[in-house]
Amino acid sequence: MRSGWRTFWDDGRLDRSVRRVLPNSFLGRSLLIVLIPLLVTQGIALELFYGNYLHVMSRRMSESVVSEISLSLDFLERYQTRADREWVTRQVRLRTQLAVEWHQNAKLTKFGSTHVVGPMDEDLVRTLQAFISYPFFVDWLTDERHVFILIQLPDGVMKIDAPRKRLDVGQIWLFVFWALGSSLLLFAVAALFMQNQVRAVRRLARAAEQFGLGRDVGPIRPEGAREVRKAAVAFNRMQERISRFVMQRTAVLAGVSHDLRTPLTRLRLSLAMFPQSGVVDAGLLRDDVHDMIGDVAEMERLIESYLSFARGEGAEAPEKLDVAVLLEDVAAAIVRAGGRVNAVTCEPGLVIEARPDAMRRMLSNVLENARRLNAAIWLSGRQEGRSIIIDVDDDGPGISPERREEVFRAFSSSKKGGTGLGLTIVRDIVRAHGGDIQLGESPQGGLNVHITLPR
Repeated sequence: MRSGWRTFWDDGRLDRSVRRVLPNSFLGRSLLIVLIPLLVTQGIALELFYGNYLHVMSRRMSESVVSEISLSLDFLERYQTRADREWVTRQVRLRTQLAVEWHQNAKLTKFGSTHVVGPMDEDLVRTLQAFISYPFFVDWLTDERHVFILIQLPDGVMKIDAPRKRLDVGQIWLFVFWALGSSLLLFAVAALFMQNQVRAVRRLARAAEQFGLGRDVGPIRPEGAREVRKAAVAFNRMQERISRFVMQRTAVLAGVSHDLRTPLTRLRLSLAMFPQSGVVDAGLLRDDVHDMIGDVAEMERLIESYLSFARGEGAEAPEKLDVAVLLEDVAAAIVRAGGRVNAVTCEPGLVIEARPDAMRRMLSNVLENARRLNAAIWLSGRQEGRSIIIDVDDDGPGISPERREEVFRAFSSSKKGGTGLGLTIVRDIVRAHGGDIQLGESPQGGLNVHITLPR
């Protein structure tokens, strides 16, 4: 048995079972931490009061009433004339507040007790059995303010009308309602305080998520508990450092881009002004100049690709973008570049918050890969839950499954003259927007690029 419990604990089944019944939110778990000790405390108080004090008081009150009844029985057995019994019953009423009636030659038809909630019922029956040897019947239900006790004697029935307040300590529900009411009140107060604390944590989490999606949320106001305020201050400092680093890196890269493009522009201008006649072997030289111009263009394209990969799109502000308009614009641009777009379909009303230039660059890189392979392209956009799905399909040769992850790595290219940064930039942009990208088989026979973006 112990080995079975150890196995159940070690393999995590107990932990998973506990997590399955616990609330998922921080607020729910915090309130549960408050509620459980509160209920346990009230339960212990209820048990101590009604399990100890109430039983003791009920037993003592029952013994007091039954001792008076027992004394009355002794007098009735001792004095059996009619006048004596009338005097005894009258004295018992005056001295003990017990209304005693004598019914000559009567017989009981019921025995025991009509049960009620509380310990006084069992205590009274137990005490009557201990003090009185005659059969009896206790009626708790006929009158709300009195308890009727009927005792069968040899020559008749003795009926005792006892005030209920002499046997009942009090309504148990009164204490239960008080305990529940105070618990609910304290729980409501705790919930208000916890909600204020959790609100600060939620605001911090939302700001971190938005910042991770590349959206400028600005500094958040530190509030809540000391630890939460410290986390907010640390987040603001981190956000400021990252933003400053991105701005500095962008400025440096812009300078590098300018410095590199300047000599390339001079080379291109020099080659364009190179004399085309009067030079020995002008035809051969013309071919060399043409090749050098191509090399300069290739160098410019490589520099632009490297800078785009290093610079990212962090400085661009996010905007509301209509997905249908975005797909149409990118498709039109690729058609102007010589590509073939067979269809563009998109559900109406799809809007995402993203950086416009980054999204166009990302989709243009995907479509450009298909255009270079002279493949036809199909574009589609739809919504699934809280995500926007963009699919780019083509009828080209595709990519084998074992190479689909490799093509996302920087500088990995199977094309001659390729930089290997196209899909790397695509995935960086998609993930910077909080989405993901996957490659698969296209229904058109080529490659499917499946892009998921948060709405």
